[in-house]
Amino acid sequence: MIPAMPLIKGALGVQCEFCHLAKSVEKDDEETKMTASKMMRMMFIINKDNFHGQKEVTWYACHRGTHKPVATPVIVEESSQLKPEENKNQEAANVGSVPNVDRIIEKYLQAGGGTQAAKTSTRLQKGMLTVGTAQFPVEVLAKGPGERVTTVRFPNGDSVTGFNRQAGWLSTPGRGVHEMSSADVDAARLDAYPQFGVDPRQIFKELRVQKPEKVDGRETYMVSTLQDNLPSVQLYFDEESGLLVRMSRYVDTPLGLNPAQIDYGAYREVGGLKTPFRWTIARPGGWFTIQINQMQQDIPIDDEKFANPAAPVQPEH
Repeated sequence: MIPAMPLIKGALGVQCEFCHLAKSVEKDDEETKMTASKMMRMMFIINKDNFHGQKEVTWYACHRGTHKPVATPVIVEESSQLKPEENKNQEAANVGSVPNVDRIIEKYLQAGGGTQAAKTSTRLQKGMLTVGTAQFPVEVLAKGPGERVTTVRFPNGDSVTGFNRQAGWLSTPGRGVHEMSSADVDAARLDAYPQFGVDPRQIFKELRVQKPEKVDGRETYMVSTLQDNLPSVQLYFDEESGLLVRMSRYVDTPLGLNPAQIDYGAYREVGGLKTPFRWTIARPGGWFTIQINQMQQDIPIDDEKFANPAAPVQPEH
């Protein structure tokens, strides 16, 4: 259920304390938590009886960002809507005007550094994480896209997010370390790929060009991906530069898909590789930005830095 908690927060527009006691997350005597349990069972039953068990109805389907569902429909301005036939014609025109997937990906790879990107093996980045008006030091340690540890230094202790080729883990001040779900590990690894300019065709089973969209006022090509037994991912490539400017992905939870949007910017060239020095991660519960100020590449990094502290200790023989 842990991966589903951010989805609940975003669907209801609340924080953890809305359902959980700060001193005892496990206790079930909070009225809001008991109500949440009833709502989960209701949702499971609705999907089982009406949609063959598929997660068609989620918490967001009813709550839309408020802890009390809105029962009255919202009136939408007519001028903001296209008629069905107009919308269909517009989509056909847009898709027909874009290059094929291979041309988009090749331009992206060349914009990022071409073959040099594939040679980069390790990286140490330091900067600041901004959430709201507060800023905190952050360090990102990576060995290729498969191993990464991000440490945020808060006044009351470090918050660590890490993964290696076997597992992922999270730790926050005062709450210790716990393992990521497999879905969260897959999502974390996806976030690391753009940092190393990995060819998306090596990651995803299939890529399809969708209609062009604007990101921060700039024209982009949107490429939708397919993965085995995983939600689709949308990649947005700047039409002019070819660089990746946005990725939209989803974590599959028992209560539905939890979305995340990562916007990449402030690209700089270091050692022949062009990489984003700023990325913003937005989720239903809020957003934060990481701005990198220092970066070193291809430096020795001990494998112990990527050891999973949440892994059970093996008995000595």
